[in-house]
Formats: sequence, C-alpha cells, structure tokens
Amino acid sequence: MTSAREDQPVRPTAEDEVAAAGSEVIGGPAGRRAVFGGGWWTAARIIIALAIGMFALGMVQKLPCYDSGWFFGATAQYTHACYSDIPHLFSGRGFDMGVVPYFDRIPDSVSGGMRYLEYPVLTGLFMEIASWLTPGGGTIQQREQLYWLVNAGLLMVCAAVVVTCVARTHRRRPWDALLVALSPALALTATINWDLFAVALLAAAMLQWSRGRTLAAGVLIGLATAAKLYPLLLLGPLFILCWRAGRWRAFGRTAAGAAVAWLVVNLPVMLTHDASGFHIREGWARFYTFSQDRPIDFGSIWLLISQRTGDTLENANTYTALLMIIGCLAIAALGLYAPRRPRLAQLAFLVVALFVLTNKVYSPQYVLWLIPLAALARPKWRDFLIWQGCEVIYYLAIWMYLAYTSGGDKHQGLPMEGYQLAVVLHLLGTAYLCAVVVRDVLLPERDVVRQDGSDDPSGGVLDRAPDVFVLGGAARTHDVARFEGPYVRWGAGRADSGQVSPIE
Repeated sequence: MTSAREDQPVRPTAEDEVAAAGSEVIGGPAGRRAVFGGGWWTAARIIIALAIGMFALGMVQKLPCYDSGWFFGATAQYTHACYSDIPHLFSGRGFDMGVVPYFDRIPDSVSGGMRYLEYPVLTGLFMEIASWLTPGGGTIQQREQLYWLVNAGLLMVCAAVVVTCVARTHRRRPWDALLVALSPALALTATINWDLFAVALLAAAMLQWSRGRTLAAGVLIGLATAAKLYPLLLLGPLFILCWRAGRWRAFGRTAAGAAVAWLVVNLPVMLTHDASGFHIREGWARFYTFSQDRPIDFGSIWLLISQRTGDTLENANTYTALLMIIGCLAIAALGLYAPRRPRLAQLAFLVVALFVLTNKVYSPQYVLWLIPLAALARPKWRDFLIWQGCEVIYYLAIWMYLAYTSGGDKHQGLPMEGYQLAVVLHLLGTAYLCAVVVRDVLLPERDVVRQDGSDDPSGGVLDRAPDVFVLGGAARTHDVARFEGPYVRWGAGRADSGQVSPIE
C-alpha cells in the first residue's frame, strides 16, 4: 500500500534553503498543513506557465535585434546581446527561395561556391516546416522577422514539453522542473538556434524510460539524435547501468528502437541511387563532414589554449577524441564502482557535460543540452544558480567580444583577455556542477533525491533493481524494505546534522 508520505510531492521550500528564501517573494515556504494537488493549477501547469513567461521575456530581450540589429550593421546585435542564427539562415540557407535541404545546394558566402545545409535531418525538417509556415510577400527583412517569430512559437512548444517531462520524470519531485522553467540561460538562448527541439525529444525519452517504456524511450533517443548528435550519448549511461543491474533486454530494446528510428528518418535522405548502385548522398553527409572539419571555435578550452599559446592545434580532433574516450571510461568506472548504483540522470549529465567541456566549440545555446539533466541530477538551487551565473556571464561575454572584434576602430565591447576569463568561468562552472554530482554518486547520502528513501525515480526498470555486477566487489542487492523503512541518521559522526536516510 502506498504511504501518505509517498503520495505527497516533495516541497522544495522544506529541503532547500535557497528555495525557502526565494519563496518569500510569494508569501514564504509552504506550511505543514498545505494541501497539494487540488484545483486546476497543478504543479505541472504552474511550471509550464512560468516557463512560457520566461520564454516570452527571452523574446522581449531579442527586441532590439528584431527591430533593426539583425539587419543593419553587425555590431548592434552583439552590443545588445540579442543575436540569433534563425533570421540570418532564412535567406542564408535558401529557405526564402524554396531550397530543399540536402537535395539542393545553396550559395556559400565564404568560399564563393555552393554547399548543402549543415544540420542533421530532423532539424533541417524543422527549419523547412517553419519556412512553409512563414507567410510570403513583403521585404526580405519582414520575412526574416516572421520566420524568427514562427520558429520562436514552435520552440516555445518545445520548452513547454521539456518542463512537462522534467516535472513528471521524478513523480514525487515535480517542482524540480522549476529549475528549468526559471533558468535565465534558457530564456536567453532558447531562440538562438534550434537545439531546444532535440532537448525536448531527449526529455521525452527520459520520461518514457522512467515509466519503464524502454522501446518508446529508444525511439525518442533515435529521433533526438536525428535532430542533434549529443542525445546519442545517453546510450552510454544506459549501457553501464543496465550492465550493473543485468537488464540487458531493456537496454537492447532501447538501443534497437534508437537505431531503427534514426534510420527511418535518415535513410530517405541518406541514400541516392544511380546506374552503379546506392551511394551516400553528399547533402546528407554535410553535417558530419562539417563537424569533422570545423576548426576550434568560440567557448572551447581549445580556443583558450590556442589564444594563449599561439598554437593552431591542428590535431584538435585527436585531442578531443582522446579526452572524450578517457572521460567516458572514467564515468563508466564510476557507474560500476559506486557504492550504490548511480541514478540515470547523474550519469547522463556527466557524459553530456564531458562532451561540452571537451568539444572544439561551445555555442551559447549548448547550455540547453544540460539544463534538464542538471535539474534531474542535482536539484539544488544553490549549485544550479552558481552554474547558471557562470553561463549568463559567458553569454554576455561572447557577444561583447564579438562586438569588440567587429566594431572597427570603435572597439566597443570586451577585449580578448576579458573573454578568456569568461570562458574559464564557463568551464569552471560546468566542472563544479560535475564535481557535485560525482560527490553525490560516491556519497549517496548527499544526494537530495535519495534522502526521502527513493532509489532512482528516473531509472524505470533500474529503479530498486538488485546489482548483478559491481566493479571491484561483490554484487549488492538493494533491499526495497530498507528504502521504505523509517529514516535513520547517516553515521554517528553526523548525528547532529539533522540529515536522515532510510539506509542504515
């Protein structure tokens, strides 16, 4: 029988001092006799409304660019920190002329030649559908404005999907999604590019996995990977955790679903046929060759090293791959060695953060990849806001640096040394959140999600499953009764700390 404690959602103001302090704006923390779940305004609906409100504020922040900054001169869109790829790529990638992505070439303003769209297939479809919804007629500026508005509306739906999925992934912790809904970095970066589409698909995949729907989760991972490459990384943590729990059938269904979904989307565009047989279409391969050939760019540790040393780092691809492999092996060892099987969200956050930290480029909107995972992995306002503060500083710094370098003799903006400091803050902020998550894995009593007796609310078939393989030790069996039993304190040395746990 489900206990009353299990029926009630966790109140963030009761366990998080920052949330309690912030709640004073709306009347203070919820009392012990507060009733949850009544009325039309459920937690999920409140969170969706707040997310839409923050998204709208982000759109207002782009207003100086919408009026003129995107169209007259290069510097204004940087000094107002309101740059977006979306209006520029409407004409820059031929959508204003009805170009079909991956089949038709577009003019390359850099080389003077012709090239194909450099986005994954599902993102290209998203861009194309938005162009169909954009009314014709008017000047090119008016059409680019409308194209941005159409995309902003579609991306707002994606933002609502993200917060809904995060609110429902941990059944007793819907309010953790407030971290996503009120994220300043999400508001600032949501309409820079189309990343939020892939983020929504991956958030839906996490929700499906948490409900034990392994095939549906795999299909959504495959679709997310067809929109952006990074969701493929989620299969790594799933492999490690299913290995530890012996849930090979669940992992196989998910991996198969991901592969089939990705192929269904990509094969019609990938293959072309002529008299000699089937061939890989050059337009489809453009995204992958572009990613491989792309030089080191803004926000990466490699740019920082290059600027400080003067080395062009021609082997950056090799360095990136080596660091990624070493980091993934370390995360795998952590997942197999930890005293208690890590939660899926923890390992998922770590592997995506590793990709962000080691990649050749860090575009400002890449923070969107991490926000939902961070809310699930470490739902603690202090740590989340420290990281978000670093990301907001970086967001402002990159535009001020571009204003400095593109402003001619005016040199308005941020010089290289200031920008390098912002890059360091971004790297340190992300590394800090990773360190806190690793600590929670090694010391599960510090994990706020598990302090109420939960095991892995987003784990689906992994939740409370016994271990069958543990690196460096005998397999451990999770006793469900111990999770649901009375709370006991964590160790004699912490008897006066007030922290409790259901595990002896």
